[in-house]
Parts: sequence; structure tokens; C-alpha cells
Amino acid sequence: MRKIFSKPQKEYKQCIVIREDLKLSKGKAAAQTAHASILSYELTAVRDRKKWKEQGQKKVVLKVNSLAEIYKLEKEAKKLGLSFAIVEDAGLTEIPPGTVTAIGIGPAGAEEIDKVTKHLELL
Repeated sequence: MRKIFSKPQKEYKQCIVIREDLKLSKGKAAAQTAHASILSYELTAVRDRKKWKEQGQKKVVLKVNSLAEIYKLEKEAKKLGLSFAIVEDAGLTEIPPGTVTAIGIGPAGAEEIDKVTKHLELL
């Protein structure tokens, strides 16, 4: 009997990080999460987007407690060459215009994204 070994497939995911200190309503947080997901997706290489979609579009939503933490994540993502997008609210409902609410990172390899987000808690 002959055994065939295949190389394990790289796992892809996307992380969306929301600012908990803003005390957004559930609906507003959901909308900001959607914005971050789409904006970051659009900045991702087509090859990575395709692989992520083939694997079911895994998303993980996490939280931070400050704007400074969002900018720290941005710096780390940039350093690792990950796609990311920062969401600034239009200010039509709960918060002032220009308020940074979230960051989307990836889709990208889970191992790479974990280097930036593994210390964060789920929303």
C-alpha cells in the first residue's frame, strides 16, 4: 500500500477589532465590523482573497479599549505586510464624524495575523 502525503493547506482568516471604549450599540458595532471587513478585503491581494473565500471566509471579531491600541495594531500589521483598513465613522448616528471605530486585518494567513492579534479578547 502506498501512502500519499499532502502538504497541509495554509489556514486563512480575517480579524476585525472594535473599540470597546466607545460603548457602541450592538447594531452600530455590527455595522462597523462589516465596514472593516469589506474595506480590508478590498485591499487584500486577489490570491489571498480567493483562498480565504474557498475556506469559508473565517472572521474573528476582537476588542480593544482605546484608539491607541487600534494604531498599535495598524503599526504591527503594516510591519508584517498585512492588508488592513481603519474605519472612521461618518458621524450620522451615535458618535462624532471621523471617530475611529475599528480595524480590519486580512484576510491573510492565520499564523501571520495571530502575530498581531493573538493577545486580544473576543468581542
